[in-house]
Amino acid sequence: MTKTYDVPLLVLTVATGAIDGVSYLALDRVFTGNMTGNVLFIGFGLAGVAGLPVLNNLVALLAFMLGAVLAARLTRNASGPAKLPRSGLAILAAGSALTLTLAGLWLGTGAPGEVAMLVTTGLLALVLGAQAAAVKHIGIRDLSTVVVTMTMVNLSTDSRAAGGTGAAWLRRLAAIVAMGLGALASAILTLRVDGALALLLAGVVMAAGTAMVAAVRRREVTATGSPTG
Repeated sequence: MTKTYDVPLLVLTVATGAIDGVSYLALDRVFTGNMTGNVLFIGFGLAGVAGLPVLNNLVALLAFMLGAVLAARLTRNASGPAKLPRSGLAILAAGSALTLTLAGLWLGTGAPGEVAMLVTTGLLALVLGAQAAAVKHIGIRDLSTVVVTMTMVNLSTDSRAAGGTGAAWLRRLAAIVAMGLGALASAILTLRVDGALALLLAGVVMAAGTAMVAAVRRREVTATGSPTG
């Protein structure tokens, strides 16, 4: 059953790449999905490297972890016929709605100031942390939707060049490309038009991915013959 979730999770990965593009280029060099980058930036900043927004990166890091904790608490004891519990789907839907709301506020009020930038950064990181924790229930390790480093490791070590079988190479490659495409589209919009439009695009893609997850989940529930999910 998990294979049917591949495409929806790839769409959510595109959305993450797009949000990270906005956050890095328009929210003062901070990642809201790729926490490895924030950890490095915090280390560099504490070492005295000039121009690195240590506070922004710290806010993103803590908010991401808080989102993951909250999502885990909400889904931990959930049960049902589907891989993704109903509470997990609700988390994805809420994240999409919040992202679209932030994009709308940005469009309506203009570029965020220092405080608004911190709040936006924190909320986006919260959304992506919660998203990662929610989709973990589906059980596809190469499609966490927020990071592709281990996907690259798995692709490389399981490749035929490394003496492996080449297992799941298409899914792994697609995840890497999806993240890059999201970042590319977001960067073009942010640099040439406006960061708010790039965030709006990310929110629309995230909502589309969530709708696709819901459709797959509905089919999964129907296949089990259960009236509830």
